Amino acid sequence: MKKNSKIKVVTGNEAAAIAASLCRPDVIAAYPITPQTEVIEKLSEYHANGLLDAELINVEGENSAMNSITAASLAGGRVFTATSSWGLVFMYDAILAASGARAPVVMANVNRETPGIIAVSCGQQDMISIRDSGWINLIAEDCQEILDMLIMAYRLAEDDEIQLPVMVNYDGFYLSYLSEKVEIPAVEEVDNFLSVLKKQPQRPRLLPGKSLGCGSHGILGGYLELRYKHCNALQRAKNKFQQITKEFQKQFSRNSGGQIEEYKTADADIVIVASGSMCGTIKTVIDEKREEGIKIGLVRIRMFRPFPEEELIRALSGKKSIGVIDRSVAFGFSGGPIYIEVKTLAQDINTSALISFIAGLANIDITVLNIEKIIADLIDASSGKPYKTVNWIPFEQEA
Repeated sequence: MKKNSKIKVVTGNEAAAIAASLCRPDVIAAYPITPQTEVIEKLSEYHANGLLDAELINVEGENSAMNSITAASLAGGRVFTATSSWGLVFMYDAILAASGARAPVVMANVNRETPGIIAVSCGQQDMISIRDSGWINLIAEDCQEILDMLIMAYRLAEDDEIQLPVMVNYDGFYLSYLSEKVEIPAVEEVDNFLSVLKKQPQRPRLLPGKSLGCGSHGILGGYLELRYKHCNALQRAKNKFQQITKEFQKQFSRNSGGQIEEYKTADADIVIVASGSMCGTIKTVIDEKREEGIKIGLVRIRMFRPFPEEELIRALSGKKSIGVIDRSVAFGFSGGPIYIEVKTLAQDINTSALISFIAGLANIDITVLNIEKIIADLIDASSGKPYKTVNWIPFEQEA
């Protein structure tokens, strides 16, 4: 624990609010939606009590929230908002605008099922719905990592080599309302960590009496160039995030990995690939199976966009069997969305079995028994036994 840090038991939502306030945003857009509402409530409380020096805009909807902070960001301000599910869908056009304008905004998204079947419950379908929007997407495992990732998100978004919006995702209901011990750094420590941004070339700021243009219509050849540069910036974000996590560890004495976290994978024959809060349960079962002599490990995806292809190939190459657990679906495809992306790496990974497991939709808990069944299937597959490529956990049902 750092000398000036303090320990406090807080919910995941409060951890997000604390992180945002520690980064000294200039503008915050506030609009409630379950299970994100507590984030905005806490920030409003800090603002009312004089603990947060920021412009707090109470907007009439999520679309206005994203447009507000995008405009403030392009004018040179540091910004923040938070949303979930339907709110993320409602701001979709504004999300694309923020991305296309290369606005370095930071947002927390509290994962929840999206419109279709109405479900006020956990699921990563909202994150999946915007994966091709050009944003950087990070996924937290626990309350401490929510706080840490949001602080790192500002270093990543505002870096002069990146200049892209960053979304920090965490599981609604499981992490949003879960109270855990969180180490909260002193604001001076956060100031020091973010101070490197001030040494970089500064973005233009909106100043009274001076014009500032952002965005344009009718670009023809220039449009291709802008897309090319955007895609290159996303690729640069991978190594930049690795660098930032190392500097974060040096500053705050905490390390959760870079683009991925590897848990007992070095000698593993079989590996589970997963993300989010389910990974705590997976690690517990892995520890038990290790005591039984089963060589199994976990690769946890921390950076979902850009997709950590190189890191996954390195971590998964040569494993006998690999199971990918998705907390979302890929309509029109066989298998979960993250599984499908891992499958594109199959030739480089060279595994004998790559299996999709779809689990945890709409607040269905991912239990120890579920993970044990998944591991049993992977063991069978690694020994050459027949296996199903796509499995719905805990049950399968004909439509």
